[in-house]
Amino acid sequence: MEQTTGNSARKWVGRAIGLAVFVATIWAVLLVNQETERYPRTDDANVRANLIEIAPEVNGRLVELAAKDNTLAHKGDLLFVIDSRPYEFALQQALSDQQALEQQIVDAKRRIAAEGSAVEAARAAVDRSGTGVKTAASGLDVAKAAVARARSAAANAEAQLALATNNLHRIEPLLQKQYVTVEQVDQARTAVRVAQGTHEEALSAVAAAEAQQTQAILRQQEADTVVAESQARLGQAVHGVDTLDTLMSQRPARAAKVASARLDLERCRVVAPFDAWVTNLNISEGAYARAGVAMFTLIDTRNWYVVANYRESMLNVIHSGSHVDVYLMGHPDRKFNGVVESTGYGVFPEDGKVSAGLPDVQRTLNWVHLSARFPVRVRVQDPDPALFRIGATAVTVVR
Repeated sequence: MEQTTGNSARKWVGRAIGLAVFVATIWAVLLVNQETERYPRTDDANVRANLIEIAPEVNGRLVELAAKDNTLAHKGDLLFVIDSRPYEFALQQALSDQQALEQQIVDAKRRIAAEGSAVEAARAAVDRSGTGVKTAASGLDVAKAAVARARSAAANAEAQLALATNNLHRIEPLLQKQYVTVEQVDQARTAVRVAQGTHEEALSAVAAAEAQQTQAILRQQEADTVVAESQARLGQAVHGVDTLDTLMSQRPARAAKVASARLDLERCRVVAPFDAWVTNLNISEGAYARAGVAMFTLIDTRNWYVVANYRESMLNVIHSGSHVDVYLMGHPDRKFNGVVESTGYGVFPEDGKVSAGLPDVQRTLNWVHLSARFPVRVRVQDPDPALFRIGATAVTVVR
């Protein structure tokens, strides 16, 4: 009887313990689920950081390679040096060309200063020659008038001579008949001689006037020639002034060549733009570096991120600025503080294929449908550069 009672008691205690364990399990599951819903966590996360590929901007032989693979380079530390001699020569040539242009400009200014006076002198000469042309034209008109007057006087003298000669011829036969006196005949002969002298003088005046007219024509032609020469000298002087504008327009191009050559020379020496880890370095001194071809990679240690993939059902409690506890898989004993920067707005759907421009929707229906995961970008506020590595696994808990 006592043995039966003891067995019953043990069975009752066993049932009580089993019930208590079941209740505790249910309670623990509910508590974990509530905690998970309240503070979403995931181990589907990895460490990220900004990185850049270091590529030279000029071609040349590597003469110095200070960077070492998997080492920390501080901002301003030398990474590598490219043979700078060709670029030094190019800079010297550009500077020489620029100085030569400046000297040409100085010489042109001096020449133009002198030619400025020549321009003024040429303009004055043009003015004077124009006045000379006018004077010559006026002199020619005067000479033509003098010729006309001389010819008129010659014609008058010739008429007077003819009249005197005719008178003499009429009265000479009358002297034998004593119709006229000897004195009258002598007066007629004197009148003829006077008319002949006047006629000859008039002819000489005509010749002199014609000679003066010829000289006036020559002077006018000479004045026209002087005008043409003066205008030619003026054009040459003005063209010399225009040459300076052409030289001045070359200044920006020469300055740009100097700046470009100086920049290429500076690019021969490359330093770290920020604190970074050097990685993927597979080159050595003596290699020929080509512009734009990456030589190694720099991982920016100033900012570290964790990209955590959360189920879409958890995104309603994850907001920008939320605090995040970050744990690294390799160092689970260290907790780092983070803050949510952003949440992804798109992932590639598994069944979102497009065929012939139309959505390709599968005709089968899965009874269990897994929720999509979206990336959440978390910026780590207190990272340890010695522990963080790109691609490392992390665990995040959003608080």
